[in-house]
Amino acid sequence: MKFATISYNGGQLYGAVTDEGVIALSDNFPQWQSLKEVIEHGGLPLLEEATVGRDVSHANGSFTFDIPVSNGEKIICVGVNFPDRNAEYNDGSQAPANMSLFPRFSRGFVGHEQALVRPPESHQLDYEGEIAIVIGKKGRRIDQADAYNHIAALTLCNEGTIRDWVRHAKFNVTQGKNWDKSGAMGPWLVPFKNASQLDDVLLTTHVNGELRQEDRTSRMMFSIRRQIEYISTFTTLVPGDIIVTGTPTGAGARFDPPRYLKPGDVVEVMAEGIGTLKNTVKDET
Repeated sequence: MKFATISYNGGQLYGAVTDEGVIALSDNFPQWQSLKEVIEHGGLPLLEEATVGRDVSHANGSFTFDIPVSNGEKIICVGVNFPDRNAEYNDGSQAPANMSLFPRFSRGFVGHEQALVRPPESHQLDYEGEIAIVIGKKGRRIDQADAYNHIAALTLCNEGTIRDWVRHAKFNVTQGKNWDKSGAMGPWLVPFKNASQLDDVLLTTHVNGELRQEDRTSRMMFSIRRQIEYISTFTTLVPGDIIVTGTPTGAGARFDPPRYLKPGDVVEVMAEGIGTLKNTVKDET
């Protein structure tokens, strides 16, 4: 089962995604105004039950996809988390003892099938395909053995980056990672039910049909269990929080010459068991 947040006729709602469209569920649960509140109250199984015997209410083409969870407390991204990605930096360093982290803001993302926006200040818009986890259970100092019990759902992220802006300061990438509508998240949430959904999953990114990134979650330098443990050491994770777990090698900046995104490009991020996040690119107007 997959659950999405969509816009329709000037309003927003959530529902279950099928091949034909969306089964609207918001009216069935007026106590929960968004998927974040559904997650906060452990309501995803109830949403699944509510789809039984229901027909599609919003056919494909009649709505637009929004970010599945846009009102969580925080989005934390893990940087340089695959071995080949670490080697890209060509500084002779071994795998670091601890992971690199930075925040992202929800207005920096668009939904599935929406256009990433290239700003006039820089044309170095790059792609980074990643798996994102949505926290469903509050926790602090979470043991790795218990980490998966804190995940409610999975989604995909194109963690779009303005490359020259990540180098505006010595140790800070935040300003290059948070341009409005520079990245994407979605298309939907897949409820997390067992470890096989994360432990060895193929993750790819295609640009205009060309494979640019490919790796498996089993090769992460810092596993998702470790990410949850480490992050929850210094901050309490709460329902609706999102961890963007790391991108493979092959971003546009690493080509010679660099291959940054331009208007008209199509970027597709795919992960086994989750789906495909697809976006075009346009210039800011």
